[in-house]
Amino acid sequence: MSERLAVISQYLLPKQALTAVMGRLAQAQAGGLTTAVIRRFIARYGVDMAEAAQPDPAAYATFNAFFTRALRNGARPLAQADWICPVDGAISQFGAIEGEQIFQAKGHHYSATALVGGDAQLARAFDNGSFATIYLSPKDYHRIHMPCAGRLRSMIYVPGDLFSVNPVTARGVPGLFARNERVVCVFDTAHGPMVLVLVGATIVGSMATVWHGVVNPPRPGRIQRWDYSGEQAVELAQGEEMGRFQLGSTVVLLFPQSAGVRFNAQWQHAGAVRLGQMMAQRA
Repeated sequence: MSERLAVISQYLLPKQALTAVMGRLAQAQAGGLTTAVIRRFIARYGVDMAEAAQPDPAAYATFNAFFTRALRNGARPLAQADWICPVDGAISQFGAIEGEQIFQAKGHHYSATALVGGDAQLARAFDNGSFATIYLSPKDYHRIHMPCAGRLRSMIYVPGDLFSVNPVTARGVPGLFARNERVVCVFDTAHGPMVLVLVGATIVGSMATVWHGVVNPPRPGRIQRWDYSGEQAVELAQGEEMGRFQLGSTVVLLFPQSAGVRFNAQWQHAGAVRLGQMMAQRA
């Protein structure tokens, strides 16, 4: 199928209905059938179960339990760096934010204001800052960890579309990451504010954080905000788990200009990246 047809099909698919159905199926406990589906998935996508805390496919009661599996101890040692990679995945884009414009793919940009759900004041803190976009494929580990230590300030649920977030769709759908459903997590760090965005996609049944649990569903169709200042403060160490996807998606990170982010030069040539490897240092 050509890229153009693949993108057109994304517009025609009943994405919300398909995602809801697949979410329910992924939660079903179907015994041997569930195990057979998991084994087929492992074979189809080349999942390395030797890295899992529980490598036996039959030990998972549901597909979601398998998909959000934990890693065995020591599988991802953390680099000594100001910022480490928060996920296993593939680098989609990274670099400078031009004003408030974030590069998506050739011919496509989107604004930081749109990404964070229309909060212009929040977005302004990242004018001329830096960003990184990392795509998680089906075979990847799907828990998300902190790139640096941070204190949670707020969380914003932004409703939206559920386009696929694979590279083909990123090249063909304008403003993809700022139009899909997403969960925006705002942290204060030693280097200034940081935004970590969990971007939903087709068949992504839910997104969850360690402090809230499952954020979606439900899908109320409106922006929701949670304040975690004061007594509700949540503090997470570098490398600590902060959330997870149930089925694959994308993470977008925003850093302010004042943070002086200098990305690891090896990222320019890397396709796959792994949780815990050096992402960036201060300039």
